[in-house]
Amino acid sequence: MSIQAMKGVEIGLGFEMARRRGSEVHDEIEADPSRRPTGGFRRTRNHAGGLEGGTTTGEPLVARVAMKPLSSLTRPLQSVDVRTGRGAGAVRERSDVCAVPAAAVVGEAMVALVLADAFVEKFGGDSLGETRANLAGYLERVGERARRWE
Repeated sequence: MSIQAMKGVEIGLGFEMARRRGSEVHDEIEADPSRRPTGGFRRTRNHAGGLEGGTTTGEPLVARVAMKPLSSLTRPLQSVDVRTGRGAGAVRERSDVCAVPAAAVVGEAMVALVLADAFVEKFGGDSLGETRANLAGYLERVGERARRWE
């Protein structure tokens, strides 16, 4: 929501989830030893969009953003001349046709920044080597849990 013109964000089914019954939105868990990074588990569906309670589940992260329409018009809107107080036609200054391609790039970059920030918060360190060691240690601990189920 820190991106200009973005008016709504949903993760997974988002607002659609609120229109469904609880029994229709569960993401059941099953054992899957091949998924070591998730501790040997997976979700049978991904209605939550890969995020539950602020924690990723190992499933794909799915986010959708609602953008307000462009304010460009082919005819000027009515306005007021602030010096005289009388009605006046606003000047037509923009001619944008579609901002979706640019918004998609900006949105992807923002998601990448947020994920990178969370990654550094979890595995951070004073150097890249220390961060890599912290990540490797975490993955080893997760792998130990997964091996228990084999």
